[in-house]
Amino acid sequence: MTGRPQFEHKRERHGVIGPFSGRQLVFAFAIVVALAVILVGVTTPLGTTADSPGAVDPRATAYILSSPPPIGLKVGASAPEFSVANDDGSAYQLADLDGNPIRLSDLKGKAVWVNFWTTWCPPCQSEVPILRDLATRYKDRGLEVVAISVQETSPADVKAYATKYQLPYTIGFDGSGKIFHAYKAYGLPTQVFIDANGVIRSIVGAPLDMAGATAQIEAILPPQ
Repeated sequence: MTGRPQFEHKRERHGVIGPFSGRQLVFAFAIVVALAVILVGVTTPLGTTADSPGAVDPRATAYILSSPPPIGLKVGASAPEFSVANDDGSAYQLADLDGNPIRLSDLKGKAVWVNFWTTWCPPCQSEVPILRDLATRYKDRGLEVVAISVQETSPADVKAYATKYQLPYTIGFDGSGKIFHAYKAYGLPTQVFIDANGVIRSIVGAPLDMAGATAQIEAILPPQ
């Protein structure tokens, strides 16, 4: 019989899962994986949260200025003095913001917290309130905080910052960074904890939280 249309049976296209094709599923899977990677990245702390006296605050990490030196300071060694020899044979002596010399030898018998920092360094700024509070709290128990400002423009600028935030501890001006390098530091802040005998007991190359800094101080306080 003629004149009637022929049936054309076309196979209905089905997706791999329901109405979705394999290509669509692969694309969706790639998006899910990418989002998972981003989520892990933004929720993983940059610092360590290990339960130790030197545990750092995961909210802030050190501001790196240079590559680590091949040989650093050693825990258990005597701390370097705050002076180095210049190329011409003269001595470079760390001084405070008024030009007075700061000598580690003058602090024998005290626990010393050396803190390398700058006013323009965000992790240093976040740590300043901790130094201020603990310097006051432990002063009568033999703690001396020496914050050494590195590569600032002038002592006057640092003094204005110290006055604004009422910093009660000693601040040295190391504009050339010579003391910074003598202590084998390469990031800001860097902390060196020295006991009453002038021996290095701990080195922390990152900002400390209140609990971590307190534990470090308690470990080096001279006996009462």
